[in-house]
Amino acid sequence: MHHEVLVRLSALLAKMHESHHFRLVIAVLGVLIAHMAEVWVFAGAYFYMHHADAWGSLTGNFNGSFLDCVYFSFSTFTTVGYGDIEPVGDLRFLTGIEGLSGLVLITWSASFLYVKMQRYWIGS
Repeated sequence: MHHEVLVRLSALLAKMHESHHFRLVIAVLGVLIAHMAEVWVFAGAYFYMHHADAWGSLTGNFNGSFLDCVYFSFSTFTTVGYGDIEPVGDLRFLTGIEGLSGLVLITWSASFLYVKMQRYWIGS
């Protein structure tokens, strides 16, 4: 998903005739939207796995709602990990995968934005 967003975002930015500043704003917004979509995909997996009972559960300050899964996914994806919700059982493996994926994808996004900003700074 992330690769497709960055490829399509690069193509869109190349076609735009607006100012460099506006294109950078679009790039940042596009990357943020991609990260939010990825977090929501993981949240959907947590919600399904929690309610399927065979995969473990989420415990602590958790009421079983989808928004709690989104909150947990955001804190896991960004590797903040507040600790108020804890995975039990096989769900722990998904949290490890999400934490690693979040680290890689956030770094990839930072590199992408750096290249876009570097082109702006060199061009002006």
